Amino acid sequence: MNILILGAGQVGSNVAYQLAREEANQVTIVDIDPGALRELQDRLDVRTVVGHVAYPDVLERAGAKNADMVIALTSSDELNMVVCQIAYTLFNTPTKIARVRAPEYINAPNLFQQENMPVDVCISPEQLVTEHIEQLIRYPGAFQVLEFADGKVRLVGVRAHDGGLLVGQQIRALTDHLPNVEARVAAIYRNGYPIQPEGDTLIEENDEVFFIAGRKDIRVVMNEIRKLEEPVRRVVIAGGGNIGYRLASTLEQTNQVKIIERSRDRARELSERLASSIVLYGDAADEALMLEENVDGADTFIAVTDAEEANILASMLAKRLGCKKVMALINRPSYAELVESGDIDIAISPRQVTIGTLLAHVRQGDVVKVHALRRGRAEAIETIAHGEPGKSKVVGHSIEDIKLPPGTSISAIVRGDDVMQAHHDTVVEENDHLILFMTDRRHVDDVERLFKSGT
Repeated sequence: MNILILGAGQVGSNVAYQLAREEANQVTIVDIDPGALRELQDRLDVRTVVGHVAYPDVLERAGAKNADMVIALTSSDELNMVVCQIAYTLFNTPTKIARVRAPEYINAPNLFQQENMPVDVCISPEQLVTEHIEQLIRYPGAFQVLEFADGKVRLVGVRAHDGGLLVGQQIRALTDHLPNVEARVAAIYRNGYPIQPEGDTLIEENDEVFFIAGRKDIRVVMNEIRKLEEPVRRVVIAGGGNIGYRLASTLEQTNQVKIIERSRDRARELSERLASSIVLYGDAADEALMLEENVDGADTFIAVTDAEEANILASMLAKRLGCKKVMALINRPSYAELVESGDIDIAISPRQVTIGTLLAHVRQGDVVKVHALRRGRAEAIETIAHGEPGKSKVVGHSIEDIKLPPGTSISAIVRGDDVMQAHHDTVVEENDHLILFMTDRRHVDDVERLFKSGT
């Protein structure tokens, strides 16, 4: 696929890194900063063009005439939307994706239509991160909660702790414990390395276990792997930007929420816009303020300022003071892996949360959803099986006969409203939604070829 990425900032650079790693993609990046482009070209097999991303002659030099997809990822919503309009009007680009942060645009009725503003897909990293954190609050004890099949199925990542009924036992015991529950262990990571789960695989303490189950069965399966935690009631949020505000406005409907903001004007604005959240003016790294506001008694502390170093320090302070669980918004993968091995329970990566939405539109075959995992080294994919039995490599075949690449497994099948485990003798039917887990995303191209229509 010929992809044109406009904007070489943090989001654009990460998207370029992910897409350029796949053989099927030819990536061109446009930015006004030659230094940023030079750095990307040194690291990636991409083409770069220096210039203003909205100038028609710059887009033409970048190959917009032959582009299959334009992804506008500058820091300006307005510029991203204008670029999509130009790509549609002058170059008839088939797919146009724009990063749009302001909810005023996203919530505007009928704005993003071809006859009005021709943006096919709006990406809002702030909204995606907010939804990700909401799921973690809803399922305390999980470090990852991802939806598939319109919410019918969830992939949940939990760390096995002593007290879980399945810890120290073979995976096949899960069926004995929960005979009426359709659930499957999709992957296990032990000391950072993947283990292919088999029926006789033992689950050990501190294993990272990813399982797939229907929405109503999530908690009962989690109880097999770790003792269930109490529901989250008291939440403290550090940072009143777009993410902090969205999170507070959602959580205050069911939780006791305090939000700490270091800008006096922004704090005043938040106090007027939020219904029941308590807004505090101050610095979340101020120990006296944290003690005064009883952060030590909070169930969850979430640092979502625009400075990741401040998020790390505030979260570490909250943990030291006695907060049960702390989360920090961190952009750099190296930082995220470092802090999660210490006092911070969950490092939230906007890049990882965002990239899956983009990948779902880039993938060949009928891919509905993609979630990046393990800092982009693994993926969970929802794809639809098409083709006729006898002509397709998937439809009409049992799971054990489908030639999957190494490290890839089919974990669940959604057929209509039914969620089924993918047993070795389960036969795939036309229009089944298959949930795949890939511990090695380097085989993405092989999976795409497998699920292309008519193959």
